[in-house]
Amino acid sequence: MLYWLLKRGIAQPLFSAWWRPWIEGEENLPADGPAILVANHLAEGETILLPAMLKRRLYFTPKAELYSMGGFKGWALKWFLRGIRMTPLDRSGGQRSADDMAGFVRVLHEGNLLIMFPEGGRSPDGRLYRGRTGAARLALQNGVPVIPIAVSNTKMFKGRLRIPRLRRPGIRIGKPMDFSAYRGAGNNRDTLRWITDEMMNAIMELSGQTYVDAYVSAVKAGIRRGQPLDAQVLERPGLGKEAPPLPGREAEAA
Repeated sequence: MLYWLLKRGIAQPLFSAWWRPWIEGEENLPADGPAILVANHLAEGETILLPAMLKRRLYFTPKAELYSMGGFKGWALKWFLRGIRMTPLDRSGGQRSADDMAGFVRVLHEGNLLIMFPEGGRSPDGRLYRGRTGAARLALQNGVPVIPIAVSNTKMFKGRLRIPRLRRPGIRIGKPMDFSAYRGAGNNRDTLRWITDEMMNAIMELSGQTYVDAYVSAVKAGIRRGQPLDAQVLERPGLGKEAPPLPGREAEAA
């Protein structure tokens, strides 16, 4: 109830008039049924823009640290995230991360759209970085399509009266990607990496970004240390790697 009230009563009409966003390819979103949306992550604006402007409800994977913030701001944020039923993701790995992923499985089993940012963090310089394999793993486990999305102009700035705004942001939605033929591969690392690279390549083609074959977390850590990472720029993710073989009958049975 809170989600639709904020979306239809406030966010969608306000943002349409104030930001004048454009959307291409919205026909590529299924009218119903589950899917995983994967998007580039440029700034804070896309986490507001996407759920406000796309027709269907989106379920995000906010980092778990947002739920542990103190003070009134932290309380208000937790109230808001819980009110719109956002499921936190513990990114530290191990059992906590596995438990959170189980929550996302429930979202998909209920026929919803789950949106993920495979880079795992905001780009520090506007380029596209190496994707993490969580979205690929969920897609294989649940047999759902993956839909690439590219956002642009999502960095917020202070407009008149210091009200945060965006400069004509854009959303470009690609065609659904079907990886169901690899569902029997389970957690095969090579398969998950190839699927993730294919997702990131689809995002790159939609966004026109330069691709850097390094994780955002490693790049930001180098910046904090004052030792920028010498990351390799590639023409596309997974350059030179062939598609893995399809799982055999034994793998499919497993």
